[in-house]
Amino acid sequence: MAKQTDLSIRSKMIYQVFPRQHSSKQNFIGVIEDLDRLKDLGVDILYFLPIHPIGKLARKGEVGSPYSIADYYAIDPSLGSLETFETLIAEAHKRNIKVMMDIVFNHTSRDAKLVSLHPDWYVRNEKGELANRIGDWSDIADLNFENKAVWTYLIDVLKYWAKRVDGFRCDVAPLLPLDFWLQARKEVSEVNPDLIWLTESVEYGFIKYLRDSGFDCSSDSEMYQAFDICYDYDIHHFMNQYLDDRTKLTKWLQEIIRQEVIYPKNYIKMRSFENHDQKRLRQRSRNQIHFMQLLAMMFFLKGPALIYGGQEHSVEHAPSLFENDLVPWNQEHSIEPFIKKLSHLKKQKIFIDGIFNLHHDHEVAVFSYQDQQQAFIGIFNLEEKDSVEVPLKDGIYHDVINERKIQVKSGIVQLDQNPIILQTIKDMIK
Repeated sequence: MAKQTDLSIRSKMIYQVFPRQHSSKQNFIGVIEDLDRLKDLGVDILYFLPIHPIGKLARKGEVGSPYSIADYYAIDPSLGSLETFETLIAEAHKRNIKVMMDIVFNHTSRDAKLVSLHPDWYVRNEKGELANRIGDWSDIADLNFENKAVWTYLIDVLKYWAKRVDGFRCDVAPLLPLDFWLQARKEVSEVNPDLIWLTESVEYGFIKYLRDSGFDCSSDSEMYQAFDICYDYDIHHFMNQYLDDRTKLTKWLQEIIRQEVIYPKNYIKMRSFENHDQKRLRQRSRNQIHFMQLLAMMFFLKGPALIYGGQEHSVEHAPSLFENDLVPWNQEHSIEPFIKKLSHLKKQKIFIDGIFNLHHDHEVAVFSYQDQQQAFIGIFNLEEKDSVEVPLKDGIYHDVINERKIQVKSGIVQLDQNPIILQTIKDMIK
């Protein structure tokens, strides 16, 4: 893990914004007008999908993917100007919210400025045509990192934006040389030493596919040398298996706790049960009750929780990356008070450096945090069971989520449809 990593990131809530789809204005102003609500929700960090101009050549859809970038130094004019973006950042800072931007260096659009300025900076096929490693990413062209001039240019891009934002979410960063990221972090830290570095680390299957195809791709353990936070894609496959087959729950929970030993002691995993690349959690969950249990567990796991814009209204539709497709906000299905409570709870220091454990891994998930004074027990009834054994002495406990008393009798807690998070002193843990 990078030495300067701030472990307090574990207690944060990150909110992912797709500005084109976030509001009817489809721009930065629409986000600025929503900042008070986001602050009240408990947001600590706003993470923006790419904000640059989108390429037109080989564009997918009518408006194209923001990950097909034409100019790293420019702002997509449909979103606003650089000055408007800087105003957004200033307004977020007034509310003690940090701003993180998406960095996409694996590739550019096929008509990016760099294609004409530096055609030798790109990967090309045997015919000399622009090429990319991922077949269905047909709207982009891969940069060639064997050319060190590419490194210099992109690090300068990072330095430019580091003077403005608080962090970088780096798209498919494991596909780029790890040495590039190590050099980038060292040089960019001289401009802004407090930046948060988040890598979109990738699933095991994707790493294997790329390596088998003759390409390099770094594992999460390698990426922690340069980054503060990794995605939890290393266990995303196991979550998907559970959502398709409830008998797979135990494996998923065991993989979560295995992260405690396979990564550095100060590892940080971002918990993202949905994002712009994945189906909505509410769509995948069996019902609203199941959705709420999963969401509560997501916040309880070690590491910052990610909410993708619309998730707080139980939205099932995932906005298209390639079309105008607004988030279908629905106040009637809002769970904002629930998320606000979870975000507030996560700010306690025990969720940063407390001892994290798994106690029950089938049908009901039971996790705990302990420090020298207190303990929290999270009980998530994912399979609608009537009771579960917990690692607590018999007694009456306070459920901080539902503001009620919970009895532990003969080591058993009676369950209902609500997630339970019990706060107690350390001595009550068995």
